[in-house]
Amino acid sequence: MALGGNPIFNGKNFRGATQAPPVPQAAYGQQPYGQAPYGQQPYGQGAWAPQQQNMTNEQLQQMYNQPAAGPADTGRMTFDDVIVKTAACLGVLVAGAAVTLFVGQSLAMMLMIVGALGGFVLALVNTFKKQPSPALILAYAGLEGLFLGGLTRVLDLMYPGVGLQAVIGTLSVFTVTLLLFKSGKVRATPKAMKFFMIAMVGYALFSVVNLVMMMTGLQTEPFGLRHGIVGVAIGVLAIGLAAFSLIMDFTSIEAGVRSGAPQRFSWTAAFGLTVTLVWLYVEMIRLLAILRGDD
Repeated sequence: MALGGNPIFNGKNFRGATQAPPVPQAAYGQQPYGQAPYGQQPYGQGAWAPQQQNMTNEQLQQMYNQPAAGPADTGRMTFDDVIVKTAACLGVLVAGAAVTLFVGQSLAMMLMIVGALGGFVLALVNTFKKQPSPALILAYAGLEGLFLGGLTRVLDLMYPGVGLQAVIGTLSVFTVTLLLFKSGKVRATPKAMKFFMIAMVGYALFSVVNLVMMMTGLQTEPFGLRHGIVGVAIGVLAIGLAAFSLIMDFTSIEAGVRSGAPQRFSWTAAFGLTVTLVWLYVEMIRLLAILRGDD
């Protein structure tokens, strides 16, 4: 995968993972591996030649016309694998969100807290796990669904319609980002990566300070320091960071497919995209709520 990309993909031995080991060299005086001694039939010819002779011309023609084995046939990751597994994660996420949207208010709040804490723990587990676990990844998606459903329910009661607006906004940013990436106009260059890391550190520091001030009562606003023009500016910055994180995800997935990563790592790619989309949605709905609150 691309170096310096999404931390979810770092530490995974994707590059060259399916390359065959080097052929052992024969000792001096011995025949090279795979070659028969002098006067004997080469390996495999004695077994296959009679079968081929007994085959009809039509059978031989069908055998030769068969397409070569593709990435899916050889156990390598493909874009289709990533799409299918990402759709599975998002399906589980939507199902989890539906639970907190339609149960009672008090139960929904409890499930939202469980989803937030459980999703955070599983995000860390899946990030640092060397081999992807489909069950843990789908469990993460379900827990995040509980959290997002509860969050959407709370904010939609305060600002009716904000949930649907956030969904449309998230899908729009994802679509535009994907189109820009496919066109080659936006890439995760080293210079862009450096800016991203600096901005992420600053954003993380601001978020920690804001959370502490809200917990200690120094800030009584619903989003702490994130209100007014400052809140809008921080929200736009956060959405931009999430969009660039999508670019890093696409770059890592593209590199994994090209280098022949094992098929199981398509779950890692799906997990990375799900994490980024969850982050993007949270930032989107928070920015919209701030804008609606300032009206």
